[in-house]
Amino acid sequence: MDHSTAVQQISERVADFHRRQQPFRIYHGSTNSTRPANHSPSTTVSTADLTNVLKINEDECTAIVEPNVPMDDLVAATRVKGLVPLVVMEFPGITVGGGFSGTSGESSSFREGFFDHTVNWIEIVLADGQIVKAYNDRVENKGQNDVLEKRSDLFWGAASSFGTMGVVTLLEVRLKRAEPLVELKYYVSSSMTDALRVFQQASADPKTEYLDGIVYSRTKIVVCAGRQIEEKPRTSSIQQFTRPKDQWFYLHAEKIAKGSGSNARATSTPDAVDYIPLQDYLFRYDRGGFWVGRYAYRYFLTPFNFITRWLLDRFMHTRVMYHALHVSGLARQYVIQDVGVPISTAVEFLDWLDLPENFGQYPLWLCPLPPGSAGGLLLDGEASSADLESTTLINFGIWGPSTAVGQVGFIAQNRAIEHKVHALGGKKWLYAHTYYTESEFWDIYKKERYDSLRTKYHAQHLPTLFDKVRVRESDLPGAHRGEFESGWKGMIKRALWDVWPFSGLYGVYKSWRGGDYLLKKESYRQKAD
Repeated sequence: MDHSTAVQQISERVADFHRRQQPFRIYHGSTNSTRPANHSPSTTVSTADLTNVLKINEDECTAIVEPNVPMDDLVAATRVKGLVPLVVMEFPGITVGGGFSGTSGESSSFREGFFDHTVNWIEIVLADGQIVKAYNDRVENKGQNDVLEKRSDLFWGAASSFGTMGVVTLLEVRLKRAEPLVELKYYVSSSMTDALRVFQQASADPKTEYLDGIVYSRTKIVVCAGRQIEEKPRTSSIQQFTRPKDQWFYLHAEKIAKGSGSNARATSTPDAVDYIPLQDYLFRYDRGGFWVGRYAYRYFLTPFNFITRWLLDRFMHTRVMYHALHVSGLARQYVIQDVGVPISTAVEFLDWLDLPENFGQYPLWLCPLPPGSAGGLLLDGEASSADLESTTLINFGIWGPSTAVGQVGFIAQNRAIEHKVHALGGKKWLYAHTYYTESEFWDIYKKERYDSLRTKYHAQHLPTLFDKVRVRESDLPGAHRGEFESGWKGMIKRALWDVWPFSGLYGVYKSWRGGDYLLKKESYRQKAD
């Protein structure tokens, strides 16, 4: 089915929902969301077949892409043309549409902002069935000088709004020239103050294209600064991270940190340098899901070493891990927060997170973000926060099992993180679990402007952003509250679900039976014309 036919069918289905004023949700076919999906075929619009890279323009460095193209397919298609997206999300299964609608960034975001900032325009089916384009007013779009035609308010309203403005069906993504290797320099710091100084120095270097960091403790932080290069020095070897025999990236960086005699100072001399194939670098966190995969070994009382990581490699890629976590219900027991705080408050925030009652676990992920990149929704175009628009942020990835006791403690721990971020003048990204009350949420995310956009573009009957991202009671830890099938299978699940390790084994079984473990691709398809 060609693109226009597929979009017309989506438009007709959406228009039917609009006539009946019936809410609907969007089914993508797969997900890298950290929240459980609650879909019913009767209330769903499917975009599962929109999986093609339609065109790559080598002269203008752009790709026209359908929303369900995963990042590994997009990278493969663009690299055939000697190009690569400006921002590549770190998990290969994250889709282009998911990156735009769900607040996604990576180590190039210190230059480019979130993924939505690298999109020139979107095609979107409005909630009444109209098919329109909306343009990013921060870049030049040829032939679109009329303000009304640009619909930049819709563009930024759709960015990070999780499908609550309509159905995105096509995007034009900006690209840049690609080299085969990334030269990655590691700088080991003994404090957040010194790490921030390294971030600032690396950001000031125009050669730096990638920049992030890993916090192993308050006194051991590794900043990773990279650039693309054509070839490595003759005396250096290639370092890879995507093969079963390769070390997980965070463990490789930790080894460098432990081997460093440095007392952590900002310097022009790195503690180590690697030469990494571009694709290995871009998806370096896929194996182990940064480091969250190690908690599966802990859950199953399995030794965590090179041999077990090699033997279980097929199950330790994010496409499989997400499915297993959702099916097993174990995601309910994890703190999954991704937040940005002003760089001036990063030291205070790390000190606060270090306390056991607040989080007290490592590693943590760091990623600097430039002013004006705090996420599309309500923060671009007509900015709702002048402070965030002019402030460099540090993104903290806070992921790990909760240290709180019971459901009440779990909620309190997550809400404490949210309140601390807000008190520091920061923002959380809404792909993460959200524990705000409804009034708290709309005080932060400016309901008046959001409602105005929804009215303008006929989306009042769709689920709201708060409806989409809030944590429900069934998402919380404690006795399983889900619905099981009838018959003997349901009876066994009800009896054993909360008995260790039944639910975990069930998640692994479902991933194995469904073939998820085969989704790690041995080769990548070219989908470009």
